[in-house]
Amino acid sequence: MDRKKIVHRLDTPFSAVEWPQISQENQDAILELLCHLLSPLGQYRRTFVTPSKGKRKRKLAEQQGDAKTPQVPPAPELAAYVDVGLSTISRNLQDLPAVAVSEKTDEAKGDEHDDKVSSGGKKAPYSIVFVARSGQSSAFNCHFPQMVAVASKFQPKEEKMRLVGLSKSCEERLATALGIPRVSSIAVRADAPQAKGLVDFVREHVTPIEVAWLQEAGSGKFRETNIEAVPTKIGSKKTKSS
Repeated sequence: MDRKKIVHRLDTPFSAVEWPQISQENQDAILELLCHLLSPLGQYRRTFVTPSKGKRKRKLAEQQGDAKTPQVPPAPELAAYVDVGLSTISRNLQDLPAVAVSEKTDEAKGDEHDDKVSSGGKKAPYSIVFVARSGQSSAFNCHFPQMVAVASKFQPKEEKMRLVGLSKSCEERLATALGIPRVSSIAVRADAPQAKGLVDFVREHVTPIEVAWLQEAGSGKFRETNIEAVPTKIGSKKTKSS
């Protein structure tokens, strides 16, 4: 017969933070709107940005002083409102709560501040973070739900940052739209030009992330340690052969 033993473990009412549930139909619509928004950036890069040929060749060209180098027009205004890449977006999400607390303190003191200023004191906070989850290990992007929830804690309810996980393979389409070799995550800042249609659609179909433990921690109530005693099967005892 299978034997049982009692195993003690710490119990918690808070499970892992889940990604927002988005239907495939809405994901497809969001992807179309996002690629349409980003297409001017890809067109600019393909037209005016020359792929790097390495530091040595670039240094040689600078020494020669090529007079035939054409004047490159400034990037589209949208470029200042779009961040690309897991490292950049994660770092900015990490900075946002501290900036929000600082702004709240300034408000309490009556100091003037720019509502659009955020990370680095120069840029607005993110409105939406897009993550191409298909083909990636969950360990690669599992931090996004909690970081987005914490970063948007002080935002008004209707303007809270949204997290969109695209489950269908779409890296190639996004990379083409941006004019870069590959992309895993994209963040669009608040008040990005030409982005109102995308932002309104996402806010209508994607709910903000709620983190139960974060709300509980904010209440300041003492919670006793809850230790569970769980009966666990350990299998039948083997008999020694003579």
